[in-house]
Amino acid sequence: MNTTALLIGLGPLLGWGLYPTIASKIGGRPVNQILGSTIGTLIFAIVFALMKGLALPQGWDLFFAILSGVGWASAQIITFQSFTLIGSSKAMPITTAFQLLGASLWGVFYLGNWPGATAKIIGGLALILIIIGAYLTVWSERKTQENSSLLKKAVLLLAVGEIGYWAYSAAPQATSIDGMHAFLPQAIGMLLVAAVYAAVLAVKEKNEPSAFAEVVSYKHIFSGFFFAFAALTYLISAQPDMNGLATGFILSQTSVVLATLTGIWFLGQKKTKKEMGITILGLVLIIFAAAVTVML
Repeated sequence: MNTTALLIGLGPLLGWGLYPTIASKIGGRPVNQILGSTIGTLIFAIVFALMKGLALPQGWDLFFAILSGVGWASAQIITFQSFTLIGSSKAMPITTAFQLLGASLWGVFYLGNWPGATAKIIGGLALILIIIGAYLTVWSERKTQENSSLLKKAVLLLAVGEIGYWAYSAAPQATSIDGMHAFLPQAIGMLLVAAVYAAVLAVKEKNEPSAFAEVVSYKHIFSGFFFAFAALTYLISAQPDMNGLATGFILSQTSVVLATLTGIWFLGQKKTKKEMGITILGLVLIIFAAAVTVML
């Protein structure tokens, strides 16, 4: 692996690692976060498409690429809602674990990954490690009924959100275009969901201001640039002449470490010394298991 490929491969570490912390730091409601983030992503995608001279795909390729963005935005709304329950430092390892489980099972049952009994056994054990790792990251010395209730609610939300993240990853596989050409229509799909969500809330919650009129929504354009940077560098990293899909995927999953730790350090999501040690152990298990699943 050359230095350029490695640096590009670590783009998602910075982008996806800092995105949830920056979004939480800017604040606002989930609707503000998703609206601003998707506007920022679309701006980034348009600039990139113009610089590269990329045209919008046509027909079903355009439909499935937009559907991919719809899936991500739908899932991200749910993820932002979970942040309000348990904080990003706990939510991110859980959603990462669900995404790894979903991607692995999709690969096994649809793409024919892990051929042979040995690979399936090792892969199954790796998935168990992912679950254990996610559990360790949310372990608490001081359990209360309220905290347990919020955690259960967040886990359920994130499990449902995995459907959207699965669509984000799976829908482009039905197209004949590469990731760079899918990037702009994905961003269009993301903003469509965010705009509809904001419009529905504006009608439903008449006592709340419209997200379109709140300044904080547009501050989140900045956080959207971080997501877009991560998504684009992952698409480039996963190409065969760079790091390839397997290595690119492993490098992108390191973002959960930065997202969790920056949430603890900069957002006041405090942990005791023992909780911190167990959290780091959980993160190590998740990354190790992710590496195992893509190497089988």
